[in-house]
Amino acid sequence: MATTTHNDNSAPPAPSPARTGRSPRRRHVKWILAAIVLAAALFFGIRYWMDSSRYVETDNAYVGANQVDVAAQVSGPVTQVFVRDQQAVHAGDPLFTIDARNYEIAVSKARAQLELARQGMSQESAGVASAQAILAQRRAEATNARNNWTRNQQLMQSGFLSPQGAENARTQLQTAEAAVKAAEASVAQARSALGRTGDENAAVQAADAALKQAQLDLERTRVVAPTDGLIANLTLQPGAMVAPGAPLFVIIASNEYWVDANFKETQLKDVQPGQHVEIKTDMYPDHVFHGTVQSLSGGSGAAFSLLPPQNATGNWVKVTQRVPVRIRVEDPDAAHPLRIGTTATVKVRKAQ
Repeated sequence: MATTTHNDNSAPPAPSPARTGRSPRRRHVKWILAAIVLAAALFFGIRYWMDSSRYVETDNAYVGANQVDVAAQVSGPVTQVFVRDQQAVHAGDPLFTIDARNYEIAVSKARAQLELARQGMSQESAGVASAQAILAQRRAEATNARNNWTRNQQLMQSGFLSPQGAENARTQLQTAEAAVKAAEASVAQARSALGRTGDENAAVQAADAALKQAQLDLERTRVVAPTDGLIANLTLQPGAMVAPGAPLFVIIASNEYWVDANFKETQLKDVQPGQHVEIKTDMYPDHVFHGTVQSLSGGSGAAFSLLPPQNATGNWVKVTQRVPVRIRVEDPDAAHPLRIGTTATVKVRKAQ
């Protein structure tokens, strides 16, 4: 019977060419990837070093703008509302109107009072003229009585008139002089009641001021936008009663935007008013706004909080504080409208 023998010392099969070339190729790829990562790290490291040497940066920054509270200056029911929430408006655009009928009546009444004041002034002027005419008459009578008294004295000295006749002439003179004084008092009283004449008369001025106030109140029934901006928090509807001074909604003014950036206190030595700033908001990360440092706060944010920290304790830990820096946005863009309260990243160029 034939037997089959196996050669246990036979050599393993040779690796295929594909397997022999894979390991060196992988090593090359790893080296290439490592070189790319190293170059990228070197590039960004150099860039970070250059930026840190030229800029002071923080992402603790928030967009701000002036907020104008819109309130009525007269009371009454709202008749029309011309705007809606989140609508852009320009200064002078109508916002809403208040029922003007009571104020129109007040204007008519004030006009009538002004006319009455002018008529009263005319009557008082006529009274002054009448008193002056009576005074002139009394002075003429006194002059005549004085002449009679003088003639009677001469006649009495010549013996052509008795002392009793001369005494009667003296009494008439005294009476005439007393009448002159009474007429002068009447003139003074009439002038006092009249005061100044024309538009300087006190009663006329008071009536004219009341008319102007009534006209102003009538104008205030039509409320217009005080500035360019964006309507916010509007819930006003026709029929609502409004009171003077009560805030109704807000206009976020668009004529000036700023960013309040909270820099670390260790960064402030490189921040001064007037420096140029690059601003990127999280809303528009690809758009760069430009600004200028306006001012640095006089204290840290914690110093002006409602409950400032009390560091005089045994477990005190030193924490780097942040100081608000106001940065004015120089180039607001209507295509990229800013929203107050949104976050931003600012880079302040250091002074060379």
